Amino acid sequence: MAIKKAAVIGAGRMGQSIARTLAGKGIEVYLKDINERTLKTSMGSIKNSLNKEIEKWGITETEKKVILSRIIPCNSYTELENVELVIESIQEDFEKKSTLLKELDAVISNDVVFITVISTISVTELAANIARAGKLIGARFFYPVHLRPLIEVVRGYYTSDETYNVVKEFAQTLDKTTVNVFESPGYITTRVILPMINEAMHVVMEGVATAEDVDTAMKLGFNLPQGPLELADEIGLDEVERWLDDLFKELGDIKFRPCPLLRKLVRARHLGVKTGKGFFEYKPS
Repeated sequence: MAIKKAAVIGAGRMGQSIARTLAGKGIEVYLKDINERTLKTSMGSIKNSLNKEIEKWGITETEKKVILSRIIPCNSYTELENVELVIESIQEDFEKKSTLLKELDAVISNDVVFITVISTISVTELAANIARAGKLIGARFFYPVHLRPLIEVVRGYYTSDETYNVVKEFAQTLDKTTVNVFESPGYITTRVILPMINEAMHVVMEGVATAEDVDTAMKLGFNLPQGPLELADEIGLDEVERWLDDLFKELGDIKFRPCPLLRKLVRARHLGVKTGKGFFEYKPS
């Protein structure tokens, strides 16, 4: 059955991007956040990003209006009564995600599938705390979601085949390629990319090369669309640090121990694109 109504919980950058993508594919999206000011800001950010797409001839003004008409900001669970799919996209924090999923489990119809947007957190551990354990599945989206063709679909111990098939069909309606991941810390993409980012930081810290030269070398030498340090800034250096900490704790492998330079930048609140400065400097969008 095609999904016609979905909820996206968490109106941060990833939640906004997911909502925009779903709305662009004809799905009515309830974008929920506990903070009304955040919701207002998020809707403004979505409008701005659509305006930029218009400037690049990616969409028309009419398409923009249609997309926005399908995104309904809300801050109450009662408005989610008739949704057919819930995508949880709040901060990558186990306790916060676990609490939210318990709240949703109590108010959303039992036959509705829950997708938790994750990078390193255990789907199995989250599912063990809710009644619909078989209906919970993980997904790793890539920003900006409407341009990135991949979704990692992460099956936990309890995830049913039916749930996996629902999410796979849903991804196909978004024109996304899915890769099936059986739960392991970091899954595929996060586990593979983090050691490269971490090592690039060590190269800069040791004075081997500047951040600019490291990224230039990796882009031109390996035909990458962006360098590892630019990517880290885009993700958010605090997120990169959190992911590395999680994998180091889970796997105990020294390659995941966060570079001291990363720690220093995070403590200085130089977090990358979102603060205007990380390994590189950025102008406000």
